[in-house]
Amino acid sequence: MNYENTLTFAQSLDHADPLSGFRNDFLFPQQNGKPFIYLCGNSLGLQPKAAREVLDEQLNNWHNLAVEGWFEGDSPWMFYHKELKKLMGPLVGASVKEVCPMNTLTVNLHLLMVSFYKPVKGRFKIIMEAGAFPSDQYAIESQVRFHGYDPNDAIVEVAPRVGEHTLKIEDILAQIAEQGDELALVLFGGVNYFTGQWFDMEAITKAGQAIGAVVGFDLAHAAGNVPLKLHDWNVDFACWCSYKYQNSGPGGISGIFVHEKHFSDTTLSRFAGWWGYQEDQRFKMEKGFVPEAGADGWQVSCTQVMPMALHFASLQIFEKAGFIGPLRSKSKALTSYLFYIINEVNKSLNYMQFEIITPLDENDRGAQVSIIAKQKGKEIFEKLVANNVLGDWREPNVIRLSPVPLYNSFEDVFRTGELLLQISKDIL
Repeated sequence: MNYENTLTFAQSLDHADPLSGFRNDFLFPQQNGKPFIYLCGNSLGLQPKAAREVLDEQLNNWHNLAVEGWFEGDSPWMFYHKELKKLMGPLVGASVKEVCPMNTLTVNLHLLMVSFYKPVKGRFKIIMEAGAFPSDQYAIESQVRFHGYDPNDAIVEVAPRVGEHTLKIEDILAQIAEQGDELALVLFGGVNYFTGQWFDMEAITKAGQAIGAVVGFDLAHAAGNVPLKLHDWNVDFACWCSYKYQNSGPGGISGIFVHEKHFSDTTLSRFAGWWGYQEDQRFKMEKGFVPEAGADGWQVSCTQVMPMALHFASLQIFEKAGFIGPLRSKSKALTSYLFYIINEVNKSLNYMQFEIITPLDENDRGAQVSIIAKQKGKEIFEKLVANNVLGDWREPNVIRLSPVPLYNSFEDVFRTGELLLQISKDIL
């Protein structure tokens, strides 16, 4: 047996890991008195131990201050979102003014498309990835219909080549160029939810804007996962959820990004609400919407204090970890080790039972490895869960495993491989 395929080796990697201590900041689900090896952070991140504390703080504010909590206390609710913005900006490569926590992901996607999908005769098409998460598909289809277009005519999907699982950047760029003057919007995911492929967002942005289109991204699987430079890449807009890699709780607060170049554009349509009105004039209660400067001007409803508190607890952990830089280094190491372990499982079985469909190049993937189980995939997945390894199942035969650098270890990866091998031997 190779030394790299031993528990001792995995533990030595954990011992040398400067981020290993952050694992203690999270609560792991348990089964039969034992904690899970949790590899499902791409769907729902673990609960930070600080979550209960921050919620209690706000519940106490509600108790002791009631309505005065909007303006009194250590963190008045009226301005609470500004504390989050300071930590959100570095996480996505944006200035504080370009980001805002609000609503939920698909709601924000719709609100941003109101501003940035402006189809006209001759320029009305949207390019997206084939097989995008269904919520994106439904949102885009409904927006197209709302503007009076047929989705079959207006939506262009870029699919992998025959026999392949991931997209080639040259195919994406070629399709953008081919649509040319008919293209109004390029709207891609940052990281594909199914394969874990991280798209070249900078190249996509340049190509889309070069032919006159607006470029936006759904960063549900990218924010808190991979390094982003939304401002420097000149991305027009983006939105994301916070409950996956950012560990902010089920249905947690979403975030938006709007590039500062759009702040002075008075021609942008938007669905307005009181909370997006100019802050220092808001309580004059006057007619005629005047947006607050920056991304805050896209707010519609008031601050969601409890979800924001949960998000704040998690963002503070990212700040202590040094944001994405150190986490990204560990993430690449974890997924590379998982690649190695899965290949070792196949070698021990003497055939390829598990086909990896996540990009081989570590620079083209996030903290996720998706594998096709050639035989009895659902049964293997269920036995993993029964043995305290919780990943994610996607029909018809894909197991998604997401080693998250904040709380997963190399020993987690090794023990998962051990179980995959043992289960496969038992049932195949």
